[in-house]
Amino acid sequence: MIVGTAGHIDHGKTALLRALTGTAGDRRREERERGITIDLGYSYADLGNGELTGFIDVPGHERFVHNMLAGAGGIDCVLLAVAADDGVMPQTREHLAIVTLLGIPRALVVLTKIDRVDDARLVEVAQQVGELLAAGPFAGAPLLPVSSVSGAGLDALRAALLGEARAVAARAADGHFRLAIDRAFSVAGAGVVVTGTALAGRVTVGDELLLSPSGRRVRVRGLHAQNCEAQQAHAGQRVALNLAGERLAVELLHRGDWLLGAALHAPTTRLDIDLRLLLGETRALQHWTPVHVHLGASDVTGRVALLEGDSLAPGGRAFAQLVLNAPLHAVHGDALVLRDQSAQRTLGGGQVLDPLAPARARRTPQRLAQLHALAAGGLEQALPSLLATALNGIDPQALERQFNRPRTLWQVPEQVAEIATRGGVRLLPAARWQALGQRLQAALTRFHEEQPDELGPDRDRLRRYAFAELERPLFVALLEQALAHGAVQASGPWLHLPEHRVQLAAADEKLRAQVWPLLLEGGYDPPWVRELAAELAVEEGAMRLLLRKLARLGLLQQVVRDLFYPLQTLQQLAQVVLQLEAQLGMIRVIDFRDRLGIGRKRCVQILEHFDRIGLTRRCGNERRVRHDNALAQPATAVAA
Repeated sequence: MIVGTAGHIDHGKTALLRALTGTAGDRRREERERGITIDLGYSYADLGNGELTGFIDVPGHERFVHNMLAGAGGIDCVLLAVAADDGVMPQTREHLAIVTLLGIPRALVVLTKIDRVDDARLVEVAQQVGELLAAGPFAGAPLLPVSSVSGAGLDALRAALLGEARAVAARAADGHFRLAIDRAFSVAGAGVVVTGTALAGRVTVGDELLLSPSGRRVRVRGLHAQNCEAQQAHAGQRVALNLAGERLAVELLHRGDWLLGAALHAPTTRLDIDLRLLLGETRALQHWTPVHVHLGASDVTGRVALLEGDSLAPGGRAFAQLVLNAPLHAVHGDALVLRDQSAQRTLGGGQVLDPLAPARARRTPQRLAQLHALAAGGLEQALPSLLATALNGIDPQALERQFNRPRTLWQVPEQVAEIATRGGVRLLPAARWQALGQRLQAALTRFHEEQPDELGPDRDRLRRYAFAELERPLFVALLEQALAHGAVQASGPWLHLPEHRVQLAAADEKLRAQVWPLLLEGGYDPPWVRELAAELAVEEGAMRLLLRKLARLGLLQQVVRDLFYPLQTLQQLAQVVLQLEAQLGMIRVIDFRDRLGIGRKRCVQILEHFDRIGLTRRCGNERRVRHDNALAQPATAVAA
């Protein structure tokens, strides 16, 4: 169990932990000289159950609330200290608000300094505390009067802490390892050491981890768990890790960094959250308000983009997106606290819903439906709604990062299809995947009706035509499935239904019969579009359109603008290229020119066309044949 203090400055938090553990929390010279806690203090004690309990002492001064927040994230039980002489004070209220926002499950209220007051004052302060807690989750929490000077009440406090230890639920250790770094220092003879509370998973000596957000790889050379040397540590323990890594130095590590299993490393600057504004705020929170975001041990500035309206009233709750000025790590369910731009007061907080929030379409009904599903529960509860509103499906690795749930620990529902794409696996409702296949065939049917003189669209044109909302990897997977099943056929780059045949208009067919002999008679130097148009007394635009249609049918190829070669002529030219390589071991422009007997410029144009379509590969001033190209195979006759 990890126990943390909370409360106003000079309410006896440090003295209380010294009495419980026998260890002085204020170890810094300036803390001892000034008599106040400035930064986090750590101590351990066996309360009588044979196990070490970790204690985190936090500063109470309003100027050091950011340090208090850095240590509060991993606490299982909070000791809310209220001095009997002072009673409830400003930081009592603010610290209570913070531990409530962070979702710390258990609390004990310690009335300190009882040796300074009479019984009447003790009753009065107890009543103040009861009223303070009445409206929150700690209503009815035990009140324990204690004197750190005389020791009165310490035994009762230890007994209460033992009871809390038995009731504290063990943290899940089946996810990937996560630790929020709150200290980093160098130890002579050992090197870099970091400390923090393990929030999930397990770590073993020898493991490789990532520092986030930098992504630097490190290896665990040794570790201490709950202040004892160990070979393994798990979630819920205070852990110190001795790290090794290439050019690793303590100057590269900072409070707020994370130590993670590699699968979780995905730094983000956008978080969608379930936001709650404190009831005690004097005015509404406006859209795009600048804030300090405290998550784990980090303190990052950013802005609040409200997703439901332009303002949030005190005590209100709404979905919001945090747009951060620096990247950090988070997973679904992480608690965070928001403070104002000047870091003078706590505004509210909430829970992370999506740590990789979208920059666009963040207010659409579909996105808000996803956020409602994420706010309602964990991965299994949210998955059906997430799938229903995800046009491009969901990456299971993204779910693993978002929820810190390894893929082996959750099952894909039977009605969900796992689609292998070139960008990785995608999850979609099986019915939607089937409907996309039917939509693909319907789109080609409609295209053939609209363009009967075209063999079909290429991949990119078909995607723009009917599937603009689909990401390319998913569209390609859909198309490849249809091709594999024979529902769609490909002729070169053109896609069509198996039964589709090109039907040229009567006028186009008549003109083709006139053009074709002229192209063949031209041999290695066929006529240009303008020459064909002049020869047959037709408009140049009409001639160009016909030749492009024939190119889409695979009967011609455009070598350069307005110069088309019949496929059978290109096959003859390809045979010349093959012969030259067989005889000379390479293809040079001068040899190609001499063999064809045409101009050098035209030879260069033909060879560059062969480069583009993958028949040849240029190496300096020479070329080699790619023998896997279709034109490198034995020539087949092409119907005129």
